[in-house]
Amino acid sequence: MSVAPIIAVTSGEPAGVGPELCLRLAERPAHPRFPARLVVLGDKDVLAARARLLGARVKLRDWPATAPPEPGVLDVLHVRADAESIPGRLDPANARYVLRLIDRALAGCVSGEFAAMATAPAHKGIINDAGIPFSGHTEYLAEKTQTARVVMMLAGENLRVALATTHLPLRDVPAAITRESLEQTLRVLCAEMRSKYGIESPRILVAGLNPHAGEGGYLGDEEITVIAPILEKLRGEGMRLIGPLPADTMFTPPVLARGDCLLAMYHDQGLTALKYATFGQGINVTLGLPIIRTSVDHGTALELAGTGRADAGSLFAAIDQAARMAKLARTGSRAA
Repeated sequence: MSVAPIIAVTSGEPAGVGPELCLRLAERPAHPRFPARLVVLGDKDVLAARARLLGARVKLRDWPATAPPEPGVLDVLHVRADAESIPGRLDPANARYVLRLIDRALAGCVSGEFAAMATAPAHKGIINDAGIPFSGHTEYLAEKTQTARVVMMLAGENLRVALATTHLPLRDVPAAITRESLEQTLRVLCAEMRSKYGIESPRILVAGLNPHAGEGGYLGDEEITVIAPILEKLRGEGMRLIGPLPADTMFTPPVLARGDCLLAMYHDQGLTALKYATFGQGINVTLGLPIIRTSVDHGTALELAGTGRADAGSLFAAIDQAARMAKLARTGSRAA
């Protein structure tokens, strides 16, 4: 068995593009610049059916496999689906199957069987339609690992954007940003930039919540009452925090050059600009977990499922990042 770290890749919603993106991984056997072993978690019948539909010549090999990686061969840890899957057609009967994929990858990461996990997209709506509360991988993994505070960060190229709040209605965001929650988020972000990215003294750009960062209180006072006091407190401990900054200028090159990552106050404030700049190559990283987890930065793309037109770039990038983080965890060398 290779000494390279083993990355578990969950194939996600079976009616979406996840299975066919995973099939593309057969193009990436062990490579000197990619020191990781991949194992896809999914139903072999689902993967085989998608390969036939696309005319993909991929051999599915049962995991664990003693033979080395080969071009055109995909190592698969079989997890049985609950219902037949049709590309583009969601079925709540497979909701628990999608969660079993996540659970199995998580268990392997916790036990040391896997060095990291990378996830293809799940569909939040269909899981909730099945009667299972689910707001996303980030929150699900936090609950499963009993992690008090996790931070969602999306990254691409040299741009990294973390979120103070994640999947919340906009009307609920101000109340969710408290001094306590913001302090916890910044502590996790600083610690994980050191441990997972190898940046010893990270510079973090922090957005304000309101237009123009509140305009001195005329457009909202959260910057004055919540954000600025926490930044001042943590700066006193040596953290390099810049802000609160107006979000409409935070993504300009002169401002970006001052930081290693950004903290946005809510989902669309940070991710609209990031996805414009990196879509197709961006990734999602969950910070604060006791394991390494990366993901694609897009959804299930039901309209592309089964067409062969889905771009695997984000999944490739997520796996690359997971491998670099696993290497850093093993050797302590700089990951980024």
